Amino acid sequence: MNLRFTSDTLVDEGVRERGFLLGDIPGTLWSPGSERAPLVLLGHPGDLRRMHPRLAARARYAVARGFAAATIENPGSGDRPRIPALDDARADLRRAVQAGERVPDDVVDRLVLPLVDQAVPEWQALLDALPGIDGRVAYTGGIISIGVRLARVEPRIAAAVLFAGSWVPRAVVEEARKVTVPVHVLLQWDDEGNDRQQALDLFDALGSPEKSLHANMGGHTGVPEHAGEDADRFLERHLR
Repeated sequence: MNLRFTSDTLVDEGVRERGFLLGDIPGTLWSPGSERAPLVLLGHPGDLRRMHPRLAARARYAVARGFAAATIENPGSGDRPRIPALDDARADLRRAVQAGERVPDDVVDRLVLPLVDQAVPEWQALLDALPGIDGRVAYTGGIISIGVRLARVEPRIAAAVLFAGSWVPRAVVEEARKVTVPVHVLLQWDDEGNDRQQALDLFDALGSPEKSLHANMGGHTGVPEHAGEDADRFLERHLR
């Protein structure tokens, strides 16, 4: 895919933010003053416009440590065309959660696996197209199944910080056994609407010789500052 920059803004001293299109996929690149830097890929649950403040804050932390940071829109989210099958699966999941019922495995599969199958090659295409990547690459954020797949299949990924808080198909748990790069998992213990045990099972399955789990009390958006600082230190160790 071709990458075309569509905007260029100096958002803070030493932080350059550029919007781009990867083919027809919108994305954003934040970079430091240096022309080349290690890269942090910022995963997220979708809708770049809505997520921009949080993504920009994460990017500024990365740039302050000498990294570049980049993200792209998920399939079926934001300004990208809707995917009816994913919307149907999301509605089925919402109904089960609101009814207090166990979410069937086939609903999780229908929601997550097609998204992973499409999104991971797009992230890889981003790595092929981005200028100025110097050395190692890390993936940080959610959707956690995208991060697992990318860490398993993409040799340029040197480490991953995975945000628990999304549903995990059993097939992804099996894939996790083949992940070998260092992994740090952030888990909110009281994350509403998500299955804590799935996150624990995924962590247990990860085949990485170096893996750590940082769990905190609180809901989905209540990640404490010190947890983010621990994740930043983890990335620094593995991207230098």
